Formats: sequence, structure tokens, C-alpha cells
Amino acid sequence: MTDTHKQRGPYHGRDAVEILTPEALASPVIFASPHSGRDYPEDLLRKSRLDRHQLRQSEDSYVDLIFDDAPRHGAPLLRALFPRAYVDVNRARDELDPRMFADRLPPGADTRSSRVIAGLGVVPRIVADGEDIYDRKLHFADASRRLAECYDPYHVALERLIEEACAQFGCAVVIDCHSMPSAGGAPFRSGEAPIDFVLGDRFGSSCAPVVTALAEETLAGLGYEVARNAPYAGGYVAVSYGRPAKGVHILQVEINRTLYLDEQRITRTAGFGELRKAMTALIARMTKLRPDDLWMAQAAE
Repeated sequence: MTDTHKQRGPYHGRDAVEILTPEALASPVIFASPHSGRDYPEDLLRKSRLDRHQLRQSEDSYVDLIFDDAPRHGAPLLRALFPRAYVDVNRARDELDPRMFADRLPPGADTRSSRVIAGLGVVPRIVADGEDIYDRKLHFADASRRLAECYDPYHVALERLIEEACAQFGCAVVIDCHSMPSAGGAPFRSGEAPIDFVLGDRFGSSCAPVVTALAEETLAGLGYEVARNAPYAGGYVAVSYGRPAKGVHILQVEINRTLYLDEQRITRTAGFGELRKAMTALIARMTKLRPDDLWMAQAAE
């Protein structure tokens, strides 16, 4: 049996995040989908120069549905309901693009990070294909409201899940679930197979080696091509939460969209069911991780 807990708040009278919880927590593993939100608020649609379909180019479309069997294996699934084009929770809260705002940003704003310069700050300036989202300047009050209504509830929920896992098991493992454009899975060298999955552990700094190794072994055993840390090593969540020495492990998983998605129409293909079945097998393996496995691996380093 799975319970659904929604984090209620002032997000246009709707919920910002949702946690699918197991009947009984049986594993230190937590699954999270920060970029699959499909609830587009009216103020975004009204202010954007793009239509809903164009805005959806930034989504990790349907990734939450790929992993929604996690509670049946004793692990929670946290998912953002708001879209990535509105707020990106895999960014620092202060990564703000001054080009987007008519007024001054707070003194502490990080306006020069590589992600901000690329137009992909916590309030994105562009969608994934490089199109500008807005044809007008926003006010910082708008960004501040989005952060309070969406960003903060997501991170409060993630922190709470980590705390609960640590309290019960002495450690926590977050599988940060994403998808990548098919172009991102292009082989590194001519003649090699396309990459199906990229596992990002910040080159070993965001989780114990046993976590990445188990995911890689499972996916390869299912017939997938797997790469580590290239072209995606892990984003803000991996950097800021991954503390293996303190028992908190973050592994970012990127899925090649060609496995399950028509990228132009943003619709699920016939491959979706097969991929979901494979990810259920991955969930089953990852939730078998036990605290002793993680601490022993850490001690061996």
C-alpha cells in the first residue's frame, strides 16, 4: 500500500511537491524526481513568450512515473509538481540571472555561476533548446515568491526524508532521477554504442563507491550502456547534500530519453513500459542496500 503526502502551500492554491510514501520504511534509499513537474501555473503561461509545449522542452518528462513503484519496495518517492521552467530546484537558491529582472537583486545573489551565465539559474531564463522564456523583465518579488512556494517546500521535503532515513538507518541514499536529451547519449567515439544511462557521483565525492557500482552493475546486467560522470557528473543536489563520510549519499541517474520518449511530441513511446519495468528492477536492487554495506565501503576508502 502506498500513501501520498502533498506539501500544501501557496503555490497558486495547489501543491508544490508530492511524496509517495511506503506503508513501512524498509530502506535508507530515497528516490527523487525534481524536474518532471507538469503543473504549469497561469502566471508562467501568461508571462512567457513560449507556449506550454515549448516550455515542456525543459522537463524530465514522466521520470516520476518511471520510478513510482519505489514505495512498493519500502522507499519514498519525492517529486516536484511545478515545472523546471518555473523553478529549478537543482540549483542553489541564490543563482539568479540579473538579465531577467527589472530591479536589483539582493547583494548575496550568485549572478556569475556558469549555470546563470548559460541562462539556467534557479529561475531559468531559457528552455532546454535555448529559446528565451520571457519577452519582458521580471521583478525580484516574483522570483522570491516562486522560491518560497516551490523551491523551499521541495528542499524541506528532501531534507526531512534524509533526516528520517538517517534516524532509522544511520544513513541515507538519494537516487536523484533525471532524463537527458538523446543527443546527450551520443557515443564518445565513433563506432561505440549510444549511452543509455549516465551515473553521476561527482567523481566519487557524493556517494560511496558501492552505490554507483551497484547501479552500474544492475543496469549493465539489464543490457544498457552505462557511463559515469560524463557528460553529467551531478548537479546542485549532489554537491550540496552528498556527504558520504556523514552517511548521506547522492547518486544522480540520467536516462536517455530515446528509450521512452518522443522528444518532439513529448509523448511516451512503446518503450516506456519496458523501461519502467527495468527501473523497477533497479529500485529492487538499490533498496537492498544496507547501512553496513555503506559504512564498510566508506571505511575501506
